[in-house]
Amino acid sequence: MSWSVLEKVLLAIFAAFLLAVPYLIPVIADAFWVSIITEILIWSLLAASVNFLFGYVGLLSFGQALYFGMGMYGVAIGVAKLGLSFWPAFGLGVLLSVAMAAITGVFAVRLTWHYFAIITVVFSLIFYFLAMTLKPLTGGDDGTVFSLPPTFTWGEEEYGLADPTFQYFFILVCVALCFYLKYRVLASPFGRGLMAIRENDTRAALIGLNVYRLRLLAFIVAGFFAGVAGALFALFGRYASASYMFYHVSGEAVVWAIVGGAGTLFGPIVGTSLLIIVREELSSIWEHYLLLVGAVAILVVIYAPKGVVGLWNGWVTGLASRGKTKVEEE
Repeated sequence: MSWSVLEKVLLAIFAAFLLAVPYLIPVIADAFWVSIITEILIWSLLAASVNFLFGYVGLLSFGQALYFGMGMYGVAIGVAKLGLSFWPAFGLGVLLSVAMAAITGVFAVRLTWHYFAIITVVFSLIFYFLAMTLKPLTGGDDGTVFSLPPTFTWGEEEYGLADPTFQYFFILVCVALCFYLKYRVLASPFGRGLMAIRENDTRAALIGLNVYRLRLLAFIVAGFFAGVAGALFALFGRYASASYMFYHVSGEAVVWAIVGGAGTLFGPIVGTSLLIIVREELSSIWEHYLLLVGAVAILVVIYAPKGVVGLWNGWVTGLASRGKTKVEEE
């Protein structure tokens, strides 16, 4: 079996596992792990937002929590304050995130390196404190609670996220579609242009690429992914809070993306899964569990600088090349 076939088999097994989660997990473990896996899917999409900018454009953002929070508040305010139904509220959350990414991106992508990271933190803090100030609208730290409207209505039948199985598959489909969209974007000429800018923006400009415009579009796409994640998290928790707009949420997403493997498609899923599972297992044993979670992250960064998926890719490439050399020698 070739390594490419092996990777496809592993991907198929992973997809089959995700499809079986609501039925398999309650049989072999506690049912609450279904909720944990659902949460991992949402957080992995936020990590994918960070990874899209850092891994493929070379821009490290600590402000993706802003667009995550906008997605949350768009849904919560849409349902609780404006009386919107499910899909208009969901669309409002994503639209607010994309609009905010477009506005802040106009200024942010003019900068690079640590200047870019700093300005993304600044924007996140500005709107975090604004959300805390507008407590009648946002609820501040207390947040905004809302009741879920039905997702679909068929005659007299209603289908909604109140059903845990329906909720899991709805979130799974949304996250899977976003990852597929990310894959298609990266495989397009636009994606190739972003990777050219990541490698050397000066040379990219010399061959005719509009570096500013491409970076701005990438920033908006990343804001879209973060907004979808925020909207899904609001629907998952029936809740939105300004605390999720704080930059420490962005910092966690950065760690997940780097541990999983920046510049890889599935790195955010692997990094998020690894660290959240470690957190959940250790939190019931030791109150200072975050020290061990941090130690795991540090060890991965030291011994696998390209992340877990990058380590796997390098290992597979090395074995494949050695096998090819051996065949040629024979």
